[in-house]
Amino acid sequence: MRIAWERHGAGPPLLLIHGLGYARWGWEPVVDPLARSFDVLLFDNRGIGESDAPPGPYTAAQLAADAVQVLDEAEVERAHVLGTSLGGMVAQEVALSYPRRVDKLALACTTPGGPRAYPMPARTVALMTNGATLRDFVENALVPDPRAELVERILAHRLATAQPAEAWAAQAAAGAAFDVYEQLGSIAAPALVLHGDGDVVVDPRNGELLARLLPQASLEVFPGTGHLFFWQQPERFVRVVEEFLL
Repeated sequence: MRIAWERHGAGPPLLLIHGLGYARWGWEPVVDPLARSFDVLLFDNRGIGESDAPPGPYTAAQLAADAVQVLDEAEVERAHVLGTSLGGMVAQEVALSYPRRVDKLALACTTPGGPRAYPMPARTVALMTNGATLRDFVENALVPDPRAELVERILAHRLATAQPAEAWAAQAAAGAAFDVYEQLGSIAAPALVLHGDGDVVVDPRNGELLARLLPQASLEVFPGTGHLFFWQQPERFVRVVEEFLL
């Protein structure tokens, strides 16, 4: 499996894992600031960007193995792991399946999955079933504050790394089947859960749920922000993450 990755900065290793439909450019607002303190590793999940896109469906376990492959290729034995959305599910899987590779764990706008987690909000379900445009999805990820400049910047990136429908569906299957609710109590790594309180893609109550289920976890809420809250408040995001990891 070819997984495209890059690194920036110097310091303790920090692995970034992005979500459904987003290549490694999705960390754009926070990479350089984080690289002032960390050896930042970011990559394209299988199925998007410059990584291979084998036939799906994919699983979170496969995506976690890809993430560990990046650590191996970078010759990093142990790293902080930060995942967002589907990438946050993958980060949980890394912490469960490869605990010796994880120092601290940061989970952004994600869920433990399964029937006991809070389901996807109706607004986003409607977009997925009613033939919404890519612009609609970008704006939805920025609700309640879809500023035009952010919409245009993210949309341009998404168009440049547009996935075939089958690759998107293969990634989406990993999220749909994910359920580690019962296993989270075994994660020993200290964890930070971050969530925008206006998120209409992943119900913000899942952030509270994760913080309760993880043995060593704290919750940081970003008022007035949505699913891509680290695009909306990158300075605060970097500050909070640094305070936790350093």
